[in-house]
Amino acid sequence: MAASNWRVAIIGAGPAGFYAAEHLLSSSDPEVCVDMFDRLPTPWGLVRAGVAPDHPKIKSVSRQFEEIAGHERYRFFGNIEFGRDVTREELLSRYDAVLYSVGTRSERKLGIPGEALPGSMAAADFVGWYNGHPDQARLAPDLSGTHAVIIGNGNVALDVARILLLPHERLRKTDIADHALSALENSNIRHVTILGRRGPAQAAFTTPELREITSIEGVDVEIDGAPLTPPDDLAGADLKRAQRNLSVLEKALTAATGSEHKLSLKFLRSPLEIQGSDRVEKLIAGVNQITVDGDRIVATDTGGRETLPADLVVRAVGYRGTALPGVPFDSGAGIIPNERGVVTGGTREYVAGWIKRGPSGIIGTNRGDAVETADCLLGALANAAPLGTSPDGIRDWLAEKCPDMVDQSDWARINAHETRSGEAADRPRVKIVRVDDMLAVAHGAPQ
Repeated sequence: MAASNWRVAIIGAGPAGFYAAEHLLSSSDPEVCVDMFDRLPTPWGLVRAGVAPDHPKIKSVSRQFEEIAGHERYRFFGNIEFGRDVTREELLSRYDAVLYSVGTRSERKLGIPGEALPGSMAAADFVGWYNGHPDQARLAPDLSGTHAVIIGNGNVALDVARILLLPHERLRKTDIADHALSALENSNIRHVTILGRRGPAQAAFTTPELREITSIEGVDVEIDGAPLTPPDDLAGADLKRAQRNLSVLEKALTAATGSEHKLSLKFLRSPLEIQGSDRVEKLIAGVNQITVDGDRIVATDTGGRETLPADLVVRAVGYRGTALPGVPFDSGAGIIPNERGVVTGGTREYVAGWIKRGPSGIIGTNRGDAVETADCLLGALANAAPLGTSPDGIRDWLAEKCPDMVDQSDWARINAHETRSGEAADRPRVKIVRVDDMLAVAHGAPQ
């Protein structure tokens, strides 16, 4: 890497970070070098730790990320946390620009009594647990009961429900974390209820995911709360999506077999309280009706109440961004304030992905978002002189501050170890879930 090139630090090695890196590296004028940082020893973000393990086609985008990482002007520095190991000021003194693509780590709260009872957990934590994220690997959710209630009407809710209901023989062919595979094999969960405050026509499910969960062999589907007909106020893409989803639900209802495994889709229900003496035992839901307020479709409380048995409650009502030390933050929206990816009030700072626009869209949605940001960044660099920081000097500084950092070759050792272990078990990979174990493999300790 020539010292005269512009240098950009990308904080966060998920999809938005890689798509931004790809666009920056494709530029020849200005010519940019990219150093990508992540607080974990492993890259890929939600592709590794958020995408459901039974969705290998979505995970296959990681091959594209590996191609980007092979570029001569790209470097990876893992196991380095922004704000703890390196500061905003330290990076801005060494890089021509800093781009934040850290995603939205925290959950949106329900704000109801009993939300913090044992047995109630955020979907982000449950997803991290079964995907082997180091932060959630030791959670050990209690699956000894028979009833699970999932609050939310998006694809994350479907993912959680599907993982709870899938036959073990299907799960054991995936890259699901070993601890989760064992726990789910011994799970007593037989009845999963998905709760949504509006009707089936307004649910945010995508049709392929809805079709997938309603076609699991040996699982009966029941629907409660609203007719399976699209309302008159839907049009265009919303109407087409609703019609496809309602058609899937109608077909699912005709296939009941009397199985002990059941998926209940309860629409027009809002969680009001989670109850239990020392852990979750039941959930109180309010019964809603749909009303139209101008251009908005609103679920309003009718005053009716329903009590649902619940041994496990998973809250899948959305993600929320958290502030980075020293970086401007909009606490109301949960994002870094920006204009087309240029951080408002920042200094040569940019943002991409969910922390830029909020938690919406699929993996591919991040590409256009990241390209917009990268174009603004390239435009700014074209009108500025590079700092001329030495790439070796940056690496030496990081090695001194973070002796356990993981570079691209270290990550390659982790990746190879996981895939070799997967081949032996006829699985895509067997994930290492503890950071200490990752570092041992990365730095050549015998396994």
